[in-house]
Amino acid sequence: MKELRVIFHSQSGNTERLARAVVRGAERAAALEVRMSRAFDTSLADLLGCAGVVFATAEYNGYMSGALKDFFDRTYEPARGHVTGKPYAVVISAGNDGTFANQYIERIARGYQLKRIAEPIIVVGAVTESALARCEELGELFAEGLSLGIF
Repeated sequence: MKELRVIFHSQSGNTERLARAVVRGAERAAALEVRMSRAFDTSLADLLGCAGVVFATAEYNGYMSGALKDFFDRTYEPARGHVTGKPYAVVISAGNDGTFANQYIERIARGYQLKRIAEPIIVVGAVTESALARCEELGELFAEGLSLGIF
């Protein structure tokens, strides 16, 4: 069975709420396993074993969380060449505007040769019902695309 992995880091709980919304949406898709894991707890095997991945992070000082950066640092070299074309999406809980955090993630994703399948969801400030709905929609569309072999 294909797996969609949601890798996240959250201190305040905002990013975790957004990541859980992605999971809720993805779980509506049939024939797909959805797993969510904290960035510090996610392994190379988790990345290699999933069919697609969502990176969810808070923005700190205009950058992604240190935990997500740690995940990238631990997996980058051994994953290169083994995740080429793997679909990914990004969710950012931002105190600023989230653009630099997103640019850094996209730059790293290009190095892995991952394939972005959606525009990033950047939530500035409080997590609203609208933001949660957008994350659910992302999760559902991503999971359906994986299930159907579109991604």
